[in-house]
Order: sequence, then structure tokens, then C-alpha cells
Amino acid sequence: MMINQVGQARQQPPQKWNRYGWLSTRIVIVPYTNSVQRLEFLTEQLNMHRTAAKFVPRVLTQDQKDSRVAICQELKETVKNDPTLLLNIITGDESIVYAYDPETKLQFSQWKSPGSPRPKKACMQKSKLKTTLICFFDQEGIVHWEFVPPGMTVNADFYCDVLRRLRENVWHKRPQKWRNQKFIIHHDNAPAHRSFKVSQFLAKNNMTVIPHSPYSPDLAPCDFFLFPKLKLQMKGQTFDTTEEIQKESQTVLDTIPKRDFQ
Repeated sequence: MMINQVGQARQQPPQKWNRYGWLSTRIVIVPYTNSVQRLEFLTEQLNMHRTAAKFVPRVLTQDQKDSRVAICQELKETVKNDPTLLLNIITGDESIVYAYDPETKLQFSQWKSPGSPRPKKACMQKSKLKTTLICFFDQEGIVHWEFVPPGMTVNADFYCDVLRRLRENVWHKRPQKWRNQKFIIHHDNAPAHRSFKVSQFLAKNNMTVIPHSPYSPDLAPCDFFLFPKLKLQMKGQTFDTTEEIQKESQTVLDTIPKRDFQ
């Protein structure tokens, strides 16, 4: 027996109200208690499938969506007028690296014959021992990286010191960009990044910053490229000290080929 109220949703009063608007309801009563029968009923008779929710860091407001579109259009137009823009961008961010990060399902998968039992994996959690990595890179590779000392947080004062060390590395590693002063900084909208003190430091040193859309990790190369590549190599490994985490992180960063940054 099944009761489906979707077809009557337009005629009947809305059932529930939340911040996103009126919600209609769909009630399905499955007449089976066996899990296999319930699965067959839902998939074969109702043609339904289970879908995992897509994770988004935040539900954007309309103003934030408009800002995202405007910033992307502005950057697109700027690149069109100056094709060398992307060559001059140095992008950076912070990320936590754990002493133990469980393997992904793909990493743990094994080749099995039809009659062999399915491999089992115990539920594991990330370790409490961790360290925070700050990294900046451009199309040529890593420009600057460092680890936040234990017990410290990335506030405005600390981030200003990071930017000073970044400038020193640009001078040493990218002398042409330093001479021409053509390098452009890109970072996200973390509180330390957009603090008044950091803005003063950037203005005082004539450092140009590319705007970043709010709550948009998909537009931050560190979030969708560098850090996932780093952590994928370290998943499943166990480190006993922060020094071991930092050493392995440095090793992985050093092995990323230049072509990957391009």
C-alpha cells in the first residue's frame, strides 16, 4: 500500500514552512519489514535510488551569489585583457594535516574473485595529533610553506608575519616577479586574511590582492588541488609526532611535479 500526496500538493495547503519557503510532502508507506524486500520495492517498483547529499560549506544568500558571479565575471574579463595574469598569481591558504587520516574507500578497495568474501574495514577516525600547514604556490611550484607553531592560531599578527616571509621567498625564488612587482596575492576570506591590520600591511607594501567570493572553496586552488593531493598521499599512514607529520608533508610537496601546477 502506498499513499502519494505529490499530485495533490497544489490543491492542498502547504504542510510546513521553513526559512526557504513552503514545503510539500510525500508520504510513502512500504508494506515490507525485510530490508531486502524494502530495497526491491523502492528501487524496482518506485524507481527510487539513494543519493548522498552534496556537501556545501554554507547556503549562500542571494547577495553572496550575486557577489560570486560579479567577481568571476570581473576576473574573466581581466584575464581576457591580460592573458599573463594567471602567471603572476600566488595563491595560498591554511589546512590541518593529521597524524592519522583514514584511507578513502577507493584506496582500501581490493581485487576479489566472485566467491571470495568482501573485505572488511573497521571504522576509523582522524587522530587528535595534528599540525596546521600554510602554503603558497604559483604556476611554477611552491613559493612558500610553513607550519603554525603548536598552541598558536592564525590571527592578523601571525598572518602579517607569514606575508613578510612570503615576500622574502618571492625575492629569492621568483626574482623576475620581484623586480617587476607583478606578483598578485590570492587568498580566501578567512577573518585573519581580511582583517584591518593585514589590509594595512598589503597596502603599505603595494601588494595587489585578487578578490575571492564568499564561502567558495571550489574557487580556491589550495582547497581543490594542492591540499587534496597532499593529503591523499598521506592517508592511511600513522605519524607519532608533529615533526614526522611536517617532514612527510614537506616530502610530498617536494615530489609534486611542476606540470601539475600548470
